[in-house]
Amino acid sequence: MSQTMKPITAAAKLGIYLPAAPEGFQTTPITRAEVDQLRADPPQWLQDLHRNGPFPRDVVAQKLGISRSGLTRAGVTQALTADEIGELLADPPGWLEAERDTHRQVLAEKARAKKATG
Repeated sequence: MSQTMKPITAAAKLGIYLPAAPEGFQTTPITRAEVDQLRADPPQWLQDLHRNGPFPRDVVAQKLGISRSGLTRAGVTQALTADEIGELLADPPGWLEAERDTHRQVLAEKARAKKATG
């Protein structure tokens, strides 16, 4: 018997926003083999979600070059689409520039600390 995972876990592994997935995916446990199959040969709905979103918070943060905490500080609580992310990147608001600077500083400090201990 194959081990199953909750739809939210499968969505995280696939990098998608669960509420945007088809109803059947949202409500049915999925096996690891099925997740692997979706990765290997994604159906159209999965391709569309990967291309256009809406994207989960971790993907939004990555695409914007900030942390998930930065999204929270900025009050971004909803999933964003590729178009919405594109608009933010094309004309970055002040909060995005500030969060990018903060994120760069945190990453630089982590790298410095790792180099010092390693």
